[in-house]
Amino acid sequence: MNTIEKKWYVVDAEGVRLGRLASPVARILLGKHKPSYMPNMDSGDYVIVVNAKKILVSGKKEKDKLYHKHSGYPGGLKTLTFSQIKERNPRKIIEIAVKGMLPHNTLGRKLFKKLKVYTGPDHKQIAQKPEILEI
Repeated sequence: MNTIEKKWYVVDAEGVRLGRLASPVARILLGKHKPSYMPNMDSGDYVIVVNAKKILVSGKKEKDKLYHKHSGYPGGLKTLTFSQIKERNPRKIIEIAVKGMLPHNTLGRKLFKKLKVYTGPDHKQIAQKPEILEI
């Protein structure tokens, strides 16, 4: 059996809309850009997203977009706005958007581990010699 070659890509999120960034990132993680794509196999590449704190959204989503999480206990629903999450942990915004575009099964959880998101312009995967991906 032939092994699938995995590449590394770097994406700069500065000044890019959230959905316009998350969609091609999910496509690369899935491996849909390769001719050897199979929906039941991990044929995708690794993606590094830098400058997550400079991501943009359109319209009034900065204050109106809500993120919910539930503890599992009665009354355990926590709701945060986009701007609150952007202040606390801007990485979560991109991670949630990309994770929603991946399959919701064991393969999707495996693919999600190949996404690395950093708030600033620096990343730790220099040894992998990632290619710059323009979005």
